[in-house]
Amino acid sequence: MVSLFRKKTASWVGVDIGSSSVKLVALSRHGSSIGLDAYAIVALPPSAVVDGNVQEINAVSEAIERGVKICGIRQANTICAVPSSSVIIKKIELSNVFTEIELEEQVKVEADQFIPYPLDEVALDFEIVGPTANNPDLNEILLVACRRDDVDQREDAINAAGLKCEIVDVDTYAMERVFPILINENLKADDMVAIVDVGAATLTLNVVRNGQIIYNREQSFGGNDLTTSIHHQYGMAIDEVEQALRLGEVSDEVKEIMVYPFRFTIAQQVSRALQFFYSSGVQSQLERIYLCGGAASIDGIGDVLTEELSMPVTLAKPFDDMNIGAKVNRERLIKDTPALVKACGLALRSFDQ
Repeated sequence: MVSLFRKKTASWVGVDIGSSSVKLVALSRHGSSIGLDAYAIVALPPSAVVDGNVQEINAVSEAIERGVKICGIRQANTICAVPSSSVIIKKIELSNVFTEIELEEQVKVEADQFIPYPLDEVALDFEIVGPTANNPDLNEILLVACRRDDVDQREDAINAAGLKCEIVDVDTYAMERVFPILINENLKADDMVAIVDVGAATLTLNVVRNGQIIYNREQSFGGNDLTTSIHHQYGMAIDEVEQALRLGEVSDEVKEIMVYPFRFTIAQQVSRALQFFYSSGVQSQLERIYLCGGAASIDGIGDVLTEELSMPVTLAKPFDDMNIGAKVNRERLIKDTPALVKACGLALRSFDQ
């Protein structure tokens, strides 16, 4: 079985393979303090990753290799993630008398009943959550499965870059893991808070309560819409537009005509995602939204969304309380942080005990 749950003690590198870029985050821990040692964001060709699927392994591997050089990493262990939309997650109940080998075989039997693919085409792992509430003789088992190709593509790209892919996680788990260090307000444990990730091609809404994601939804929308518009209007190369937007280096004309109005488009899309969430039957209201993803680096986006959504919207800043390495450009990190949140959540996995 593919390992999605093994515990690690040494610090690893989080590798977030997105549709427009690869993000690497290297963290370390000294006692109770976590430090950001290095990070990199490297653009990908538009055809390299499509709909969350790695189409061009060589292109992704070359981007990761460039990121490795930027970070100064050597032969590091890494953790990446598959999109939650590609994953089947299910909780099952099994007797606690099974040995480890017997339990693995029984999990496969159970999985074969609800996974719509042959098991030899599936990457499968499970974790014992603990005894069920109603019967102490049964264990609740968390089972996670996805197409093996989705895992192999990422592993091959990372390994070809000179790194070692040890863990393939699920992106929602990475967001869950990073959530506690995003909070800088006084919130109750049962308050509902949203993390909105506006990536290049996908807007993802994760709603968190008591430290767990209770709602997840993706919709087709992202920063590519703005990037493509600027590319067609001004003739800039796609990768040049993406870098200029991330670093806030587009001209005043482009900002006024295209970038600033796009903030209201983002607000409309977030509002649409929230409407789907509230129509799911939830009784409580969200207390706050944390915003991340490449499009979250647009100047003033938090203020615009706060006004448009009538709800506090805060940029996700996972590195605020971390020790920042001497080689990290702090000024540039401020602009890059929104795009690094998922990679940070992946890197944090290495500190799980």
